Amino acid sequence: MALRTTVVGSYPVPHWLLGDNSRVTLRDAIMVVLKTQELAGIDVIADGELNRFNPSHPETNGMIEYFVSRMDGIVTRFSINDLEKFRSDPVLAYRAEPAGVVTGDVGEGSLNLLRDFELTRSLTSHPLKFTCTGPHMLAKVLTDRHYGHPADLAMAIARILRHQLERIHTDVIQLDEANISGHPEDQDWAVPAINHVLEGIRGECAVHVCFGNYAGQSVQKGLWWDLMPFFNQLKASHLVLEFARRGYDELEAFRDLDRHVGLGIGVIDIKDNAIETADVIAQRIERAVRSLGPDRVHYVHPDCGFWMLHRTIAAAKMRALAAGKKLYEGR
Repeated sequence: MALRTTVVGSYPVPHWLLGDNSRVTLRDAIMVVLKTQELAGIDVIADGELNRFNPSHPETNGMIEYFVSRMDGIVTRFSINDLEKFRSDPVLAYRAEPAGVVTGDVGEGSLNLLRDFELTRSLTSHPLKFTCTGPHMLAKVLTDRHYGHPADLAMAIARILRHQLERIHTDVIQLDEANISGHPEDQDWAVPAINHVLEGIRGECAVHVCFGNYAGQSVQKGLWWDLMPFFNQLKASHLVLEFARRGYDELEAFRDLDRHVGLGIGVIDIKDNAIETADVIAQRIERAVRSLGPDRVHYVHPDCGFWMLHRTIAAAKMRALAAGKKLYEGR
């Protein structure tokens, strides 16, 4: 499989979108993001996740609220009791309040991912990635007053996401799971829900795992070694993983990864404004290939989404990514 460059998903929001959320303005903003990636030389591009950007809660770029605010069975106005229950969970201390409270059977409501995809697909003929927050991540940020067990809530969400995503036909569909990295103990109930979604995807499916980018901060603590049993159960075509910020010493852990799962390696640090050189990126790719073998590394990409950076920084980092891959191939 040829080595390809891609992005994780999010992109800095064009300033004019903040004051005008009309469909025409959104279309223009997505077109700018797509064209910027094309001009940078990225092989598989994405819409910058602008379809779901929420200016009233920019810290998560809409990766949570966009989904839960549209689903049935979830309320997003909270009582004092709701907040007290949420704040009693130390795992969620990085959030001021829950994303929502589950009060009944979760349903699709007005969630319409196909519409989002079709808008983006109409704006480019380039290979395209569509991203979606995964069921474990969504279940973990909700206060459950209905199901009684996180496994049941996660599977209910997984059924909704599967029904939404199985109608989308594109080059890559990626599930984003940014909480499991710090909670490998959840794997027994996280894996069935994630796999339920993955098994409904036509074509190449990916799972992105990082250690958090909440307002530009790492949230989760842990090691890739601890997640190998989780990774080896996934029905994913490839993983999209953070390495540039953490370093590459943990590459050795992935020698134990099931051969059916390819790897995407983070070679761009999205928490640093410095622009990586092509040579640095080529060296990072070389190290990953030396450690894991040339048939194991399918993609190179940033550690996470670009949304916290200035647009000029993000564009420069993408150009460096493409140049670094070419330099590696030339060597």
